[in-house]
Amino acid sequence: MKILIVDDEQTNIALIKAALSDLEYDLVVAHDGEEGIALAKKEMPDIIILDVMMPKYDGFKVCGMLKADKRFSQIPVVILSSRAGDDDVQIAKEVGADIYMMKPFDQGELNRNVKKLLNQ
Repeated sequence: MKILIVDDEQTNIALIKAALSDLEYDLVVAHDGEEGIALAKKEMPDIIILDVMMPKYDGFKVCGMLKADKRFSQIPVVILSSRAGDDDVQIAKEVGADIYMMKPFDQGELNRNVKKLLNQ
């Protein structure tokens, strides 16, 4: 199993990795939206964890682009964002995100959400 983490902040990447440390999955990391799309196409991850505010393409655009492509439309996407507006939650739903979580996030909750999405 493979998890793609797309986030431009090293601290966030470290926290996500720590939250998923008990899972026996390969973790692949991209540092901006453009790299995230390229790695998703190359690696075909089982799940994608996306930041929203990133260089090149934001997480909403990345999610929408991948979900619009039938090769990737079934890959679950968790969006992690420091943006708390109702509009952001609605946009996440519109672009096909499976789960929207706020930063700072609870590591146990992220772990449970990833397990739940992978076991569907």
